[in-house]
Amino acid sequence: MSGARPSIEGWGSGLLGVVIFSGSLPATRVAVSGFPPLFLTCARATIAALLGAALLTLLRQPWPQRRDLASLAVVALGVVVGFPLLTAFALQHITSARSIVFIGLLPLATAIFAVLRGGERPRPPFWLFSCLGSATVAAFALSGGGAGPASGDLMMIAAIVLCGLGYAEGAKLSRRLGGWQVISWALVLAAPAMLALALATLPASWRGIGAPAWIGLGYVSVFSMLVGFVFWYRGLALGGIASVGQLQLLQPFFGLALAGLLLGEPVAWTMVAATAVIVVCVAFARRFA
Repeated sequence: MSGARPSIEGWGSGLLGVVIFSGSLPATRVAVSGFPPLFLTCARATIAALLGAALLTLLRQPWPQRRDLASLAVVALGVVVGFPLLTAFALQHITSARSIVFIGLLPLATAIFAVLRGGERPRPPFWLFSCLGSATVAAFALSGGGAGPASGDLMMIAAIVLCGLGYAEGAKLSRRLGGWQVISWALVLAAPAMLALALATLPASWRGIGAPAWIGLGYVSVFSMLVGFVFWYRGLALGGIASVGQLQLLQPFFGLALAGLLLGEPVAWTMVAATAVIVVCVAFARRFA
């Protein structure tokens, strides 16, 4: 039971993280309608860094050791800078719906880096169900729209690679430092550069920026950049990087479901069918991880 309890807690925490992340790409899509991509990336990281620094100070967390700095830099490169910046640029060229194609590859990328950086060794059937789940997400997304510009697609691929690396590196570090501490220290480490770039790329005028863009900035700064990682890194550390990482396959469908509930958008039967296939793939991937 001692092994089962951390696994269950890890999956529960990871699932909550995925639900929070589900609103990230739509919120980014809305935010870039009012803010330049580079400023948006730097502003969200700076805001989240201020919150993370406040938490670290109030809870009197010890400074990370020197040996942790390289890993924290990798986390910052992957999830603080790389993924937000590249997706913000990509979403100027492709729709958030098309980005689902690439988000479907994120669990596979995370699993690969779990092997390379985390020392995990999933069994062969795990890779079968991981690839099947990724293919299902990609097929669902492609069925809803045509091809986008190559530049947008290439930026999304680069974003997925960096994000998978940041997830695996952060989860490995979370086993010693704790989940919220890892993302907070990574944000603090990147803060000086992010603040300088944010000031250098301030919009020329604030008048044309509507409320939706501000709300999008607020969401990605607080929830996507900090709160979601508190649960996500804890889930990866407790339940296994490759195993819990498969929950990301559900992220696009949570996002579409939220759009249906909050915005009244129709939910197609293909979404329900694809979600059912994904749930099966996640269940079997967990069994063989």
